[in-house]
Amino acid sequence: MSRNKELAKVLNRIADFLELKGELIYKINAYRRAARAIESLSEDIAEIYEKGDIYKIPGVGERIAKKIEEFIKTGTISKYEELRREFPEELAELLDVPYLGPKTLKLAYERLGVRSLEDLKRVIEDGSLAKLPGMGPKKVENIKKGLQLYLKGSDRMLLGEALELAEYVVSQLESYCERIQYAGSLRRMKETVGDIDILAVGDAGVIMDRFVKMDRVSEVIAKGTTKSSVLIGTRQVDLRVVKKDQWGAALQYFTGSKEHNVHLREIAKEKGLKINEYGVFEVGSGKRIAGEREEEVYEVLGLQFVPPELREDRGEVEAALKGELPEIVPYDGIRGDFHVHSNWSDGGFSIEEIAEAAKKMGLRFVAIIDHSKSVKIAHGLDEERLLEQIEEIERLNRKFKGFTILKGIEVDILPDGSLDLSDDVLSRLDWVVASVHSRFNEDATERIIAAMHNPYVTCIGHPSGRMLFQRDGYPVDWDRVFEEAARTGTCLEINAHQDRLDLNDVLVKRAKEFGVKFAIGTDAHHIGQFWMLRLGVGVARRGWLTKGDVLNYWDLRRIKAFINKKRRGLCR
Repeated sequence: MSRNKELAKVLNRIADFLELKGELIYKINAYRRAARAIESLSEDIAEIYEKGDIYKIPGVGERIAKKIEEFIKTGTISKYEELRREFPEELAELLDVPYLGPKTLKLAYERLGVRSLEDLKRVIEDGSLAKLPGMGPKKVENIKKGLQLYLKGSDRMLLGEALELAEYVVSQLESYCERIQYAGSLRRMKETVGDIDILAVGDAGVIMDRFVKMDRVSEVIAKGTTKSSVLIGTRQVDLRVVKKDQWGAALQYFTGSKEHNVHLREIAKEKGLKINEYGVFEVGSGKRIAGEREEEVYEVLGLQFVPPELREDRGEVEAALKGELPEIVPYDGIRGDFHVHSNWSDGGFSIEEIAEAAKKMGLRFVAIIDHSKSVKIAHGLDEERLLEQIEEIERLNRKFKGFTILKGIEVDILPDGSLDLSDDVLSRLDWVVASVHSRFNEDATERIIAAMHNPYVTCIGHPSGRMLFQRDGYPVDWDRVFEEAARTGTCLEINAHQDRLDLNDVLVKRAKEFGVKFAIGTDAHHIGQFWMLRLGVGVARRGWLTKGDVLNYWDLRRIKAFINKKRRGLCR
């Protein structure tokens, strides 16, 4: 859905420029709401337009609809081009720097002549940024961190973005190939990805010709007989065509990680073998003994097959030698999503529309957890509105057969560790996620632990509070949190939204050692974001989790028993 993303980016840019100009906030937010909705669509915006369904998109009124039509027909929006002419080209790039914000940027632009990344670095280093009205050392330090995050992110992409791009390439080439698969850190489901590596088997000439002529290719970097590289937008994609009998060895080699492969080579050396991208060979005779299947590479070394997500040299080789690798969670078999927002707060769809979409994709339950009253910017629910929502969900549950909507809330954990809704109303819910949404620079350990002591809190949402390329997480004593989560019977969330992936895989693996249970939630604000469940499963797999560790694979009876155990104070 690259066109959706391009349109969303243009609409967001219009909002940014309007904010730089000091326009009314309602105009700015209208563009941002429409951008969020369009980016989350599972159907191409042009197809929606052709069907006449443009006004069904949340946040799209007549004014925005005309701009969407213009984009579909011309590839741009005249309002966007008009605003771009008012500001230097490089200034738009600065709008993506975390913590900077349009208001600060406008001030730096007008008073310090900041027009580029180099200018921003200069005013941070020479101290002139700190002298602007409303600035101070703490704010400047945050902007400096934001610049570092931005520069780091410019070389890598989010896992979700990389998956979409790789799957586009595979879809364009698969009919020309005997076999095709993406490799590298993407296949290992790392949270961020650099270049994309694709492997294929087949007629190299035909495959390469098709590869360099794909619709979205912006530049051909190199075209060879067995390897070619292109840019799609600004992202590099490398394609290698290998022989059929080398497929397994090449896939293992190019999947990595480097550290995992080094460890395998050490084991191979002890056995008088050599491993490379062409196969596994006896050192003395040079005889090739494996390579067509990836599983063979591990078999000849005496190892269990190691799933790609585990190949980080974090103990998986030792476990595989002993035959002790866990049966990690599969990508299929997910029964529900534990974190979905509706239009009762800042989501884009009604509860009924969410349930219908979730059921259509094969889920058996979904938890509606809109924001609570402290998150005013998201139209958070107070006790009265939450009770009304409970009635609405109960009515819908009587209508749906074979599908359950869990009554829930994402309740805010206040700075003192208390919750911003009463226990009386929380006790009427099925699923209570407690989350931190403020004071991100302060240690959150005590806040989180205090929330876990509430008998009605079933899960801690996005526990570290990080946003990839945007914000580091708040300080936390993780071992204390994991110990209390296990003791109180409180789940920790694996937030599957591509901007978060929180907890990360390393912390998930550590928490598992304490006996913590997990719930995967997409944090979806639009039905087009349910696909991100797959990203959450990727994190769970990288964290060595089994079905017994993750509530999404359980039936509702078992989930309710788990919740009731905590409410009755029966956890250890």
